[in-house]
Amino acid sequence: MVVAPYAAVLRRPGAIRPFVATVVARLPIAMAPLGMVVLVQNVTGSYAIAGLVTGGFAVGTSVGAPVWGRMMDRLGQARVIVPTVLASAVLIAALALGAVGGAPAVWLVALAAAAGLTFPPFGAAMRSTWRLVVPEGPERRAGFALDAVAVESLFVGGPLFLSLLLVVSPPVVPLLVSAVLLAAGGLAYSATEPARRRPPHGRRSRPGEIVSGRAKADGSEAGRARAGGSGPGRLMAGGLPVVLVISAALSIGFGVIDTSLAATARQVLGHQGWLGLLFAAIAGASVIGGLAYGTRATHDREQRRLPVALGVFALGLAPVPFLIAAGRPSLWALLPLLFLAGLAIAPALIMLQNIVDRVAPAARHQEAQAWLSTSSTTGGAAGTAVAGLAVDAAGVPAALGLAVIAVLLSCLLAVLGRGVLAGSP
Repeated sequence: MVVAPYAAVLRRPGAIRPFVATVVARLPIAMAPLGMVVLVQNVTGSYAIAGLVTGGFAVGTSVGAPVWGRMMDRLGQARVIVPTVLASAVLIAALALGAVGGAPAVWLVALAAAAGLTFPPFGAAMRSTWRLVVPEGPERRAGFALDAVAVESLFVGGPLFLSLLLVVSPPVVPLLVSAVLLAAGGLAYSATEPARRRPPHGRRSRPGEIVSGRAKADGSEAGRARAGGSGPGRLMAGGLPVVLVISAALSIGFGVIDTSLAATARQVLGHQGWLGLLFAAIAGASVIGGLAYGTRATHDREQRRLPVALGVFALGLAPVPFLIAAGRPSLWALLPLLFLAGLAIAPALIMLQNIVDRVAPAARHQEAQAWLSTSSTTGGAAGTAVAGLAVDAAGVPAALGLAVIAVLLSCLLAVLGRGVLAGSP
């Protein structure tokens, strides 16, 4: 059965509590940006301003993530997550109340950026927890895949939950609920044993010391930790910058899609409540694709499979802007196309995360994964801002066309970068 490997992972002692807590804490990843778009557009009447506010949140997250990842590697997770998650939750709530109170757009952007800056990198934290509670091998790979699929599931449940809240409550409520979930999930995760564990401080090489050939050749995590060093140059050597550029281009497409689908629900389908179903189609397919990919016996040579996954995503998404441009399609015409486009998303994200682990020093895995988060949020910020301007100036089809171009660009970069990624340690 497809679910059997994942059930085995969650039965591991110490696995299910931190996993569930991070799922709750990361639900605002799907809810908060959409909540900002809906609330700010409702208050100001402008998708461009809504895109700038959401982009500010993403830019803040992209700046803060590698800093918090580095600090978690050095100080431990709980010491970093507790103060940052509380600060981020308070700032999200302040943004919601400020928007309702008529705060100027510049203040809304500033609050969003500050909320993102203090948002801790739960993905990097949970990936480190999997290494502590699950032994290296197929079960750990299944744990990594389960985590990536869980994030994609949030983009099904988050918009659906947000849509339900919009039906029964004012537009300010989703952001306030996001703040509560973030604080509750973050504090619950910080109370688990893996999060409270202090990181091991291995011996660092003295200046001029030559790392042994055994450490250089050792492909294990311990070997890469000994050979990895701690300087920023060593972390960014090899294939990591290539992965970050691919991720940024892909995430531009994600950011454009997020804002474009919100505009599709409102302008094309005539009701903001359909937004949840649009996201459910594309993210639900991503969950299915990720679960299937996570059961593979091995994830070697992923640099060769990554362009294929990105190409499938682009080809599946390409008909959507043409269909919208041709008239006013029904919801049921759009859902199958979005479903087909989504099948390759989670496999591509899993590949990117696995490649980062392979090219980064083991002692700095959380920081490396946080840099991947930075590249994705930076790209998402750019995509969200561009989409808001494109929707206001040229309409939904033009914005979705930009998403297709961004995903195709990521595919091209993955093709061109295969040699560098294959040659990385």
